[in-house]
Amino acid sequence: MIVTKELDRMAVMALLIWSTGNQPGRTTRAIRLLMENSQLSRHLFVLLWSFFMYKCVRNSERMQRKIFRDRENKKILILFLMAKRRVSLSLFLIIFLAMVVSHSADGPLPGIFILGDSTADVGTNTLLPQSKVRSDFPYYGIDFPHSRPTGRFSNGFNTADFLAKFLGYRRSPPPFLSIIRHGSSLSKRFLRGINFASAGSGILDTTGQTLGIITLGAQIQHFTTVQSNLTAAIGAEETAKFLSKSLFFISTGSNDIIYYFQSNNRTVPKEEFIQNLVDAYENHLRTLFNLGARKFGIISVPPIGCCPSPRTLDPSDGCLEEMNDYATFFYTTIEALLQRLSSEYQGMKYSLGNAYDMTMNVINNPIAFNFTDVKGACCGGGKLNAESFCVKPTAALCSDRDEYLFWDMFHPTKQASWLAAFTLYSGEPRFVSPINFSQLAMDN
Repeated sequence: MIVTKELDRMAVMALLIWSTGNQPGRTTRAIRLLMENSQLSRHLFVLLWSFFMYKCVRNSERMQRKIFRDRENKKILILFLMAKRRVSLSLFLIIFLAMVVSHSADGPLPGIFILGDSTADVGTNTLLPQSKVRSDFPYYGIDFPHSRPTGRFSNGFNTADFLAKFLGYRRSPPPFLSIIRHGSSLSKRFLRGINFASAGSGILDTTGQTLGIITLGAQIQHFTTVQSNLTAAIGAEETAKFLSKSLFFISTGSNDIIYYFQSNNRTVPKEEFIQNLVDAYENHLRTLFNLGARKFGIISVPPIGCCPSPRTLDPSDGCLEEMNDYATFFYTTIEALLQRLSSEYQGMKYSLGNAYDMTMNVINNPIAFNFTDVKGACCGGGKLNAESFCVKPTAALCSDRDEYLFWDMFHPTKQASWLAAFTLYSGEPRFVSPINFSQLAMDN
């Protein structure tokens, strides 16, 4: 039986879908704002596939059903009736049906451990006085609560934050360096998860080593400290049980390729260079598995050749396809690695996000996602607003930030980060496989 307040929440969601009409971008933005700012989402936490893309094929009719679970272990069935052939998008008829089925009492949220680079950094480098890779100044954070620059390379929340939101948290776990200052409650805070990501880092320990960052190898050493503290606090058996249900999100690899292209010594063939990256990645994953990690959410390298900065090198503002070739080859190689490791290690589960195809889908279909600019940076200066840094007051700042794919030279906007996290969490096998992040979280 559905209680009244649950009916009220579902009514709000249904009304929101109806009021935004049949425009995917408007619906996406409305759902995102509801999840960020409304207490409804914190209680119900329904992951709604809000933007219903125009996939109507002229000679067929199609019905799509999506089933998601919210943090309270309830099921939401969302049924979309796609428009009939020859019917325009403006005449879409959408039937929204929601059924809430109650189950057992709430369980604890899984721990979230995040490693990687600037796409997941939530303030680590801000805590490193020697770091040369920083974003703790305006205009960064202009759309974060209280317009506060937090060290995120975004105008607001980043992908790590939104993934944590979808799992039931308010935002990403805090940086490891900020937590170790609270010695008395250390183990308790560790049970919620930690963010180790450091902007400028890569898979190789040589990547960014002169920039005062924390390499991926060092991030894993920090996790070793966490694992040791947990073992001392709750025992080896409980620690192993907790870590086996926790999620380990890793977003890395882009900087390795970017720095390679920026170097003056590009003598290593593509196949050999990528294999070196994947060999190092394998060692990192094996180390994490031996420390107790079992569930891995891996985010591959996006089409970095289509970021604003590389585009400035092309006379027609096109993507640098050679750089993109490295990104696609990295994906196929890391995919084979994960398949091999999961067959070797009993209990290992993974979800691989194809960031390349996810991003190219938006670049090739910007209107469907309510983006008006997928080439230039929202904040910066020069050609494509990507030849100088996003520093107030000299930087040029766009006013319609939700309509830009890129925030600065390389990083996505808050809106693009939400879309990326949403796709990773609930996307189809084309974008995330063999299961998506929500299925990974529920797979016990």
